[in-house]
Amino acid sequence: MTEDDPGAEIEVRASDGERDATVAQLRDAAGEGRLSLEELAERVEAADGALTRADLASLVSDLPASSTSAAPAARVAQTRRLYGILGGDTLSGRVRLGSEARVINVMGGADLDLTDAVLTEGEVTIRVFSIWGGSNIHVPDGVHIEHHGVGILGWDKVEPPAEGREPPPGAPVVRVRSVSIMGGTDIKRGPPRPWRWPWKRKERALPPTS
Repeated sequence: MTEDDPGAEIEVRASDGERDATVAQLRDAAGEGRLSLEELAERVEAADGALTRADLASLVSDLPASSTSAAPAARVAQTRRLYGILGGDTLSGRVRLGSEARVINVMGGADLDLTDAVLTEGEVTIRVFSIWGGSNIHVPDGVHIEHHGVGILGWDKVEPPAEGREPPPGAPVVRVRSVSIMGGTDIKRGPPRPWRWPWKRKERALPPTS
């Protein structure tokens, strides 16, 4: 209650411990498949900046108070494998990933879009080996990216977070370990853009002629 409005409820400030507890609840819910990687990253970021208990409560209002599922979750293989050998492979949509994914590219490529993926462990390690090929890995904003790569006549590119959008503590983690020989791995933030034929892409506006 306040002096100006005796009927108003005081908004109690959230503590660091309450923010940490909310993040833990969110990570548990994501591990059970209730939140995608993108949803988890967005809510963890919001929890990090929450000022009041009400702010935190709104982030978990659609989640069970207990992390114990009514029914056991389907078992997820700890390692997912993709192969881009003389062709391509794709991982996208609401797929459940365990602790590791392994990608082998030989004169081809395997692409991963983790926007809607569910990380049962709250983090995943992706190991990529490429010869004359490579992978595009799309990671939502708000996710920690840890990359270590070795390139032999190859390259790896990691897109940094936008200014002021550094992932907060407790955010999900995607680790990429890559070996690229005459190929490479691109790690990008945000979902992939729809591909279009070059002649259908918007042409850069030309300066007016005098």
